[in-house]
Amino acid sequence: MTQIVSIARSWIGTPYVHQAATRGAGCDCLGLLRGVWAEVTQEPLIPVPAYTADWSEPQGDERLWRGLSKRLMRKPLVDAAAGDILLFRMRHGAVAKHVGLQANAGPHATFIHAYQGHVVVENAFSAPWQRRLAARFSAPEHHSNEV
Repeated sequence: MTQIVSIARSWIGTPYVHQAATRGAGCDCLGLLRGVWAEVTQEPLIPVPAYTADWSEPQGDERLWRGLSKRLMRKPLVDAAAGDILLFRMRHGAVAKHVGLQANAGPHATFIHAYQGHVVVENAFSAPWQRRLAARFSAPEHHSNEV
């Protein structure tokens, strides 16, 4: 198991709280990613501008995709590995704005994520979730906390 997966699993059970990023107290999907990243790197949380539940949708702006692309290396959708950061479209044609972390790859693939109305969970990376996958990223050896 990778360090990022081990840390992400320690967040399981954290309540969903919009824009939060604190293990055990609350997080949303982006807060989960930010909090796990801060623990892995031992650096402060990467700051993000305030956002609403429907951010980027009216404009069709792939803001989250661009932000992830600045910090992470994109890889083929089918090249799954534990620790990958996953970016999802929750509806066909919608802006990609849900993130999770691949926990297991292979025939029993799982991912960890936070979504409204639930706590942080590890779910099967089932066909419905695979159809929503818009991009897959791996963390580079060297990273930056620049905004």
